[in-house]
Amino acid sequence: MTEILNKEFSRQKFLVGGGAMFVGMSVAGGALAGKAQAAESPFASNGPPDLQEVDSFIVIHSDNTVSLKTGRVELGQGSNVGLMMIAAEELDVDISQMKFVRHDTNVTPNTGGTFGSSSIASAGPRIRSAAATARQALLSLAATELGVPAASLSVSKGVVSGGGRNVTYGALIGDKLFNVRMASATLAPGAGIAKPVAQYQLVTKQHIPRVDIPDKVTGKHTYVHNIKVPGMLHGRIVRPRGQGAYGDGTAPKIVSVDEKSIKHISGARVVRRNDFLGVVAPQEFAAIQAASQLKVVWGEPPTIASSGNLWKSMRDFDAAGQAPARITVNTGNFNTAYASASIKVENTYKYPYNGHMPIGPTAAIAHVTPDGALIMTNTQDAYTMRTRIAGLLDLPINKVRVQYWEGAGSFGNAPARHDGGQAAAVMSQLAGAPVKLQFMRWDEHGWANYGPAQMMDMRGAVDANGNIVALEYTQFGIPALPTDPTTQHATGNFGTGGQGALDATNSGTQYNILNRRVIGKSLPLVNNYFKTSTLRAPNAPQTCFGSEQLIDELAYAAKMDPYEFRLKNISITDNNRWRDVLVGVGKLANWKPKVAASNLSNDTVVRGRGIGLGSYASSQAGVVADIEVNRKTGVIKVLHAYTTQVSGLGVSLEGLESQMMGSMIMGTSRTLYETVQANSKRVTGLDWVTYPILRFKDHPNITYTVTQRLDLPPTGAGEPPDAAIPAALANAFFDATGVRIREAPLTPARVRAVLKAAGRAK
Repeated sequence: MTEILNKEFSRQKFLVGGGAMFVGMSVAGGALAGKAQAAESPFASNGPPDLQEVDSFIVIHSDNTVSLKTGRVELGQGSNVGLMMIAAEELDVDISQMKFVRHDTNVTPNTGGTFGSSSIASAGPRIRSAAATARQALLSLAATELGVPAASLSVSKGVVSGGGRNVTYGALIGDKLFNVRMASATLAPGAGIAKPVAQYQLVTKQHIPRVDIPDKVTGKHTYVHNIKVPGMLHGRIVRPRGQGAYGDGTAPKIVSVDEKSIKHISGARVVRRNDFLGVVAPQEFAAIQAASQLKVVWGEPPTIASSGNLWKSMRDFDAAGQAPARITVNTGNFNTAYASASIKVENTYKYPYNGHMPIGPTAAIAHVTPDGALIMTNTQDAYTMRTRIAGLLDLPINKVRVQYWEGAGSFGNAPARHDGGQAAAVMSQLAGAPVKLQFMRWDEHGWANYGPAQMMDMRGAVDANGNIVALEYTQFGIPALPTDPTTQHATGNFGTGGQGALDATNSGTQYNILNRRVIGKSLPLVNNYFKTSTLRAPNAPQTCFGSEQLIDELAYAAKMDPYEFRLKNISITDNNRWRDVLVGVGKLANWKPKVAASNLSNDTVVRGRGIGLGSYASSQAGVVADIEVNRKTGVIKVLHAYTTQVSGLGVSLEGLESQMMGSMIMGTSRTLYETVQANSKRVTGLDWVTYPILRFKDHPNITYTVTQRLDLPPTGAGEPPDAAIPAALANAFFDATGVRIREAPLTPARVRAVLKAAGRAK
């Protein structure tokens, strides 16, 4: 561990890209062939290579190993293994022969950002096409080498056999370019020249462990936080403790800076561009001290609704006509069907801001000179970051090189919105030296891109036979931030936001509802609400918390078991995907039918069971949760949670199951504990005490299974259970107590309050 913590790249290795690339110049691909990009400049950033060139993705080495360039990054989700499995399957090589190439804008292709559970679903078809095309080219070379028709050849572990002889892929083309274009940029499983699904030996069949885990367990893995470079200064951002509302609260004006206030700290100095402010120093602790002690007077942020008045503010804006409505779904005639129905339910559900809180803080290293820039960070979208940094630094785009180095997961300020990498780049340019920037805990908590708070008004109706005849979903939504803080502070530019994101998928499509209406009301972002961004299964946990509770309330009003009510009304128009997860999780949990809350107890500790369905990235999940409620303390303990998921053809079963478990743990934490605290000026929840998360001792036991659908293409697999579990927990609470809890998180204080109001407290 000491070796890693003190790891320092030599100047030579740093300038050629960090000293950890698997392969050399030849991996750049056909589009970059002959440019000698690594040699021409340490900041060369000549990507992206042509997405239809095999060489942009595949390199066969002389030792018969294969380097795979995917344009995707490993964030802890394990999709790199799934992508290697796809390539290995099509090439007929063993997974042990595969190497994963670090994402680098001078080396790897642009297949899109690593978010939205899109790596397997979106990058996978490109990898499949490249590998299948490469196999054809290799067989053609082997046929010439062995003197037999290509159709008569067989391949195992990259060894081609035919005519009583054999030859390796490495011997055929080792470390040379294919110079072959793919006939199709993407291939679905079994399509075109791709291997038939029935012949798979690896994909869908084997549990392949993640290749990054051993080095992480032993301490050999290098995170971006561990890297040192010669001449590197340490940097810290200086911002108010806790952001205010997006606009004047996230781009406060600097009234004054007293640089003499840190004069006593050896080597520390201020770096500033307009309202962007930071400090740098040769020693990290000196930078920490300087950031803490620098005297700054900031402009006053706007007055906003505090945490306790958040929902009232939404109503007030709506009443004042400042939350314009738009109808995104309007099938049948909701008004007529609702008015004539025999059973009706109408309620409001509330889900607060959640934080993008990585346990390890954001970090990035930047080396900026007049000749170019090299940024090392855990961005989820290197090519987008390159464009933004080029604009900030006024450099040509092909002289801004962005390399991915793993950080603390995919949340926080760095990965999606690039704040950490961009801030490091600006600081390095101002300091005239390489800068390693790391956020403090209050920077991370106080300036996160929060998952948006959401309030939902819902109405639903059921006929006498238990059929859902009408459903209306109205969401009060906060638009996502258009501009990161570094750009706002350094340039003075920020956008005004658009419409609040609306999750129509989880607001009724699970069921066969002929009369359905979905309405979005967009709240005014600037100077009123916090900056928000995507957080695991964006908007889906919020939406399901409301919509799947309403379904449970309709079942209760119809005096039906919540599982059987769902089964009666389940949609079968989506290749039976919803039915598969509902039936699957019912069997997995051994569901016993009964009307919810029909077996209440006066004991201090009571138990209940709830169910919820949710979707994200075109994949569906069902969750059943068993909980225990202490009616005296208000503490909810999740005893066991069950989930099943349909993600089409599941490539890596190990990865799928790991992501399902992670989603369940995170969803439990968000539902029971997490909410951003704020006063009428700014965020006040700046640590793990004021923003608590699930602890190891409180985690639920989890049972999971993948419902494999080989007849469907792969869909996103990293997030769906996170959508379903909030409602499952809330529905279980009703089953245990006979009381509805329609606002998250389900904290002890809120539990005691709702039980007391209903006369059910102990």
